[in-house]
Amino acid sequence: MYRIVTKKELNPTVTMMEIEAPLVARKAEAGQFIILRVDSEGERIPLTVAGCDRVRGTVKIIFQIVGKTTASLNRLSAGEYIEDFAGPLGVPTELEGLNDVCIVGGGVGCAIALPIAEKLHRMGARVTSVIGFRSRDLVILEDEFRAVSDELYIVTDDGSYGREGNVCLPLREMFSEGRKFDKVITIGPLVMMKFVVAETRPTGIPCDVSMNPIMIDGTGMCGGCRLTLNVDGKRVT
Repeated sequence: MYRIVTKKELNPTVTMMEIEAPLVARKAEAGQFIILRVDSEGERIPLTVAGCDRVRGTVKIIFQIVGKTTASLNRLSAGEYIEDFAGPLGVPTELEGLNDVCIVGGGVGCAIALPIAEKLHRMGARVTSVIGFRSRDLVILEDEFRAVSDELYIVTDDGSYGREGNVCLPLREMFSEGRKFDKVITIGPLVMMKFVVAETRPTGIPCDVSMNPIMIDGTGMCGGCRLTLNVDGKRVT
């Protein structure tokens, strides 16, 4: 059993929890994930590690309430327990050798982007963050991004906070000014990442995206999470 140490509502549909899991906290890195089960009858769901405290032995998770399991998880309070918390799983995001990086996050994808920005900041890299949301009431993690970013751009679809527009707006302006980055890392809705890649491709700057396929066993052995790519006109799995 794993104790919920803290619980915080980030917006009406997104919640952050700190879970007591010393073995996971000891090894977790930016870009990895865990698989949890709320109770013995519940399904297993993957959630990205949003941060960890190795001294306190806690792991931070951020989730959007979108179905039965996340609703059940959200009904729990600090001091209560969840059944399973397995990890860390997956391969950490490759950041070595990067000195100037643009992080582009959209919606709850910002929860995945933040630990990457934090690690780059600890490495001494220059971090430019662009985060986008539909409206002011859905903005999350602004203070956390500001603390680790040399530049921070916030956009909302309706203009109720920050600049009106999508994440491609500041990205396009930076590229038009001749800004160069070692890499652009984008995490968010598929359509958002598609357009970030389209904006970045003409510059020749490498662009990493974070895909969220169906996850079953969490190790890759079952093949459920494999992606089919189009490489030189050929489908490659």
